[in-house]
Amino acid sequence: MPSPLPSSRPGLFARILAALRETDPDAKCVAATALWVDWQAGGWAALGDDCAAVPAIPLPVPGRPARPELVPPAQVPLRGVGTREGRGAMLHAVAHIEFNAINLALDAAFRFRGLPADYYGGWLQVAAEEALHFGLIRARLRGLDYDYGDFPAHNGLWELALKTADDPLARMALVPRLMEARGLDATPPILARFRQAGDAETVAALEVILRDEVGHVALGDRWFRHLCAERGLPAEATYRRLLDDYRAPRVKPPFNTEARLAAGFSAAELADLAAHAAENNAGAAVGKPEEPA
Repeated sequence: MPSPLPSSRPGLFARILAALRETDPDAKCVAATALWVDWQAGGWAALGDDCAAVPAIPLPVPGRPARPELVPPAQVPLRGVGTREGRGAMLHAVAHIEFNAINLALDAAFRFRGLPADYYGGWLQVAAEEALHFGLIRARLRGLDYDYGDFPAHNGLWELALKTADDPLARMALVPRLMEARGLDATPPILARFRQAGDAETVAALEVILRDEVGHVALGDRWFRHLCAERGLPAEATYRRLLDDYRAPRVKPPFNTEARLAAGFSAAELADLAAHAAENNAGAAVGKPEEPA
């Protein structure tokens, strides 16, 4: 009996790389969702392990559309939600975060090899959920006669991903456990503003995002602690050290304590991070002795 011909269907890492390089937001969302659906159908058996054939090449810029224009963070417009333009600007900022989050989840699955299978399944699920979030917010933008790309945005999230491209422990610490955890803190006040503005549809979309993001931060926390244990490192002290080593954005209270605890932070760690933030703020207020008053 002749041997079966090898399948010509792309394997897991080839498909993730194609999704990362996709520039059209709708096509990227479809590709991310399809990866998760196929993984659920059988993991490696459904998608194929092409790790050796598709190495984790440097990927400085993932696929994205020509717009939005990327500008320094200080040039991104911040407006109140009391006007249509203000709501549009706020929703556009959220949409851009969710679009970047698709790429971040795909890259987490693509870049780091040799981890347990459920690591890859977990980040493919995150990519699919981020695609859903992007679609929800883009629909709200379109309801205001705007679209993704109509406002400028910044690239801070991806820049931090580039800095952690060589170490999954640092990536888990500084993307899900730092940047996405900051989203847990920021979303409730945004929800309150849209609720006050009477925008029930946006409130419903943001509630879905907040619910799912707790799980995304928890996934990052799980693998951060897993990698710390493998290397014999104390997780919470290592997290503090990485914040300093990478000159990462500061952790800023007030925290969404309930969400952070659900995502894996301990009460003692949150207290320590709050105290560290207070020390930094006090130092900034005093200033260096040589600085003019």
